[in-house]
Amino acid sequence: GVALLVAVGRGPMRHGLAGIAWLAGHTRPGRFARAGVVRPFDTALRPLDLSMERLGVLTPRDFTQPELASFDACVQCGRCEEVCPAFAAGQRLNPKALIQGLSGAMREQPAPYCGSPSPHAPVMPGKGGMETEIIGGMLAPDTLWACTTCRACVEECPMLIEHVDAVIALRRGQTLMKGAVPAGAGPVLRASRERAEPGGRALEARTDAIAALDVPVLAAGEATDILLWLGEGAYDLRYGRSLRALVTLMRKAGVRFATLGADEVDCGDAARRLGDEATFQALAREAIGVLGTRTFRTIVTADPHAYHVLKNEYPALGGTWSVEHHTTFLDALVQGGQLTLAQRDGPAVAYHDPCYLGRYNGVIDAPRRLLDAACRTRVEVERHGLRSMCCGGGGGGPASDVDAVTRIPDLRMEQFRHGGAGIVAVACPGCTAMLEGVTGMRPDVKDVAELVLESLVP
Repeated sequence: GVALLVAVGRGPMRHGLAGIAWLAGHTRPGRFARAGVVRPFDTALRPLDLSMERLGVLTPRDFTQPELASFDACVQCGRCEEVCPAFAAGQRLNPKALIQGLSGAMREQPAPYCGSPSPHAPVMPGKGGMETEIIGGMLAPDTLWACTTCRACVEECPMLIEHVDAVIALRRGQTLMKGAVPAGAGPVLRASRERAEPGGRALEARTDAIAALDVPVLAAGEATDILLWLGEGAYDLRYGRSLRALVTLMRKAGVRFATLGADEVDCGDAARRLGDEATFQALAREAIGVLGTRTFRTIVTADPHAYHVLKNEYPALGGTWSVEHHTTFLDALVQGGQLTLAQRDGPAVAYHDPCYLGRYNGVIDAPRRLLDAACRTRVEVERHGLRSMCCGGGGGGPASDVDAVTRIPDLRMEQFRHGGAGIVAVACPGCTAMLEGVTGMRPDVKDVAELVLESLVP
């Protein structure tokens, strides 16, 4: 009996035993819904204890035992590689090969790999071992930095393996312990540390896009109902139209709101996804300190990345507030009768689900209700909802700039063309920038707030 157990543990069926161990000790127990309970979304990254001598993951031994079991739990079904945007674009990442590589990294003689290699690269180029560094050995650096952290692989995995958590752990090791980041990521992290803004832009300029609308600035000690968090998209001239539409709608609905003005710092999303936990925590504590001096009922933001960080990741550092995305906020205003819409004729509209709004937080229905109220014709493309395809802008992707055969947003836009969309409705400044960057004949790109404003009954 013992011999059989050992043989199974070392053989091709080891994923059976490993799967049991992994599911029993899963690092995200919140993903397991109880009967009658709406599916939970346990997607927040856990904070690192920065006082530890070793940060992140460099060798297999740095992973926890349940995480190591999860790599062996992989059944090599390939569902993750079918939905990975980086793999589809010809980048070096294949999430199935990633997990198999991490499994092989535990052993000096990795088990045979069954499946497609990552594009243009061998699957397991080196030898493993519990004390052997993973990046540069079993895995190439580009494998790590190609990930957009979209969680499509995690959503598909029948064994509930946490691919993205593994990627972030490895990035933390490279960034914090070795200072090894892609060339484009260095300036982003440096600006985040020195200027509290990843683009190095003046904090006073964040409100330029809405300056003509005379939005109040909430000073320390003052109170309002809604605090409008502008986010990094506020610096983008194109996304300024979206913010102006949102502000106009809030005014029409009689909402009492204000911004932080120059006191709003970067929420730290980019730094955290690039593995720089130290910079993230510094930014988070600065933001939490600023927010703690103001009184408000709810934070509203049009940026799903800021929404996710403020709502789900700041509480672990002491900052807990009510946070809403602008689509759910506008939907509540329409449902409550504070805004009245009339369906407009025009091209068919298809909604692009942002990863950090849909897969990360389960906000699927509210944007569609708004579009159904505003537009006469709405269509769904094949990849939508929890299975939506990433635009390529998350996880520090634009800063990592990993070589690819084609661009992820080009692939996504092609899906909208084939789906008969004349307008792509978006709800994220990153998605707006990535999809607007697609050249050639394509559908127009408009924020949900812009489409709602166009259909507003005076």
